[in-house]
Amino acid sequence: MPSPSDPSDPSVPSVPSVRSVPSVPSVPSDPSDPSDPSPPSPPPTSLPFPPVTRAHILNCSYHSWHPKYQSLSPKARVIPLTAPFLAYLRADGIVLPDDDEIGRQQALEWEGDSGVFSSTGKPDNRHDDNHSSSDDEEEPEIDIAEGWRDLHNTIKATIAELGGVVVPKLNWSAPKDATWINAGNSMECRTANDVYLLLKSSDFVTHDLEHAFDDTVATPRPAAEEEDEEEIPYCLVLRKAFQLNPSLEFRCFVRNRRLLCLCQRDMNFYPFLAGLEGRIRAVIQEFFDTRMRDTFEDGNFVMDVYVPAPYGRCWVVDFNPWAARTDPLLFSWLEILTMGEPPVEVGKGPEEVVRVAVDGGVRVPGQDGGGAVEDGDSGSESETDSEADEEIWLPELRLVRKDDPEAYSFSTPQYSAHKLPRDVVEASQSGEGLREFARDWQDILAKRQKAEEDGASSEGE
Repeated sequence: MPSPSDPSDPSVPSVPSVRSVPSVPSVPSDPSDPSDPSPPSPPPTSLPFPPVTRAHILNCSYHSWHPKYQSLSPKARVIPLTAPFLAYLRADGIVLPDDDEIGRQQALEWEGDSGVFSSTGKPDNRHDDNHSSSDDEEEPEIDIAEGWRDLHNTIKATIAELGGVVVPKLNWSAPKDATWINAGNSMECRTANDVYLLLKSSDFVTHDLEHAFDDTVATPRPAAEEEDEEEIPYCLVLRKAFQLNPSLEFRCFVRNRRLLCLCQRDMNFYPFLAGLEGRIRAVIQEFFDTRMRDTFEDGNFVMDVYVPAPYGRCWVVDFNPWAARTDPLLFSWLEILTMGEPPVEVGKGPEEVVRVAVDGGVRVPGQDGGGAVEDGDSGSESETDSEADEEIWLPELRLVRKDDPEAYSFSTPQYSAHKLPRDVVEASQSGEGLREFARDWQDILAKRQKAEEDGASSEGE
């Protein structure tokens, strides 16, 4: 949609348009002039997003798009989740099943510190001086996975099938904000308990469970579909772990089925990307034109892709809603929403050859070999062909530059705003909880201080 005429532009005539809009004066009104009857326009209070529907959110869910693009995405398995397991994820506290030695040892180690983890599902009271003699008796263990034991076994089998190391996520979000609690400070999981620990510690996963359809508009639907609509088909995605280079992940913004712009996903400066800018942009554009433009359910969406070396192909990693909840990274949403519309390519068929400049050469999409033709080989091209190459519209690829503030985030922990234990958050919401947390924290500090003093005294002897 074209933007309204700028009244300060002298080239704009002060006559009504074809849509009979009243004429616009060539000089904008002065809001400080009391004789001016027209009040100034109020500033916008919200971004001009189109309405976000539940259907659009569901179309971006992994279980919805993965069957269609399975051959274009990294190897993964989608496991439907049961109601008892969802209740387990939503429950307070972190209690892990202890049917394997790793999980049991991890639970017992944490049990002695804070009572959050417990193989019996109850806090540890062995260090309470006031406990009764009946507390010394062993209580029967509670099987926390009793209601979803089959699902637990399926998750363990899937991890083994995918090589023993997986990366988990729910329908929309991966627990990237909870890597601080996992071994190696990464999302790689080797046991089912590793998966549960990440999921239950993640604010992103909680958002999927509790706020998936926030800020969406209702659309008229048959009564039968409205009943089914309440049940979200939650699933656990286990992706086979592989060595992913974060510098080669890119976020693509698609409006009206046209690739508008794209940028890095990792907010760090990588010098080598500047020399690959043309090639990466052309590969992603071709991937979008041939695989995504006419196949995704919605015309507006945000797509995350991965372009591995030698930068000749593209993988789709995820889809995100065209909504304010999606991070625009190196752009702003206002900038994206007000960008001009890319030109429509009229009459472009699948067999038409389009030459695109890549790394100082000319690349012909679809040609066997896919290599760039060197400048010296293209000397026989006519001047008309050279001009045609320059007129081809390409989306903006925005990279982190060396002098950008984003280029110096290596020392800043990612998602640091989310890295708070649930105990701290819950304690801050009530006075009694805060006092109880303070007492527990003092006990932990006292134990650590005593252990350090004992270690120092033993070294002195």
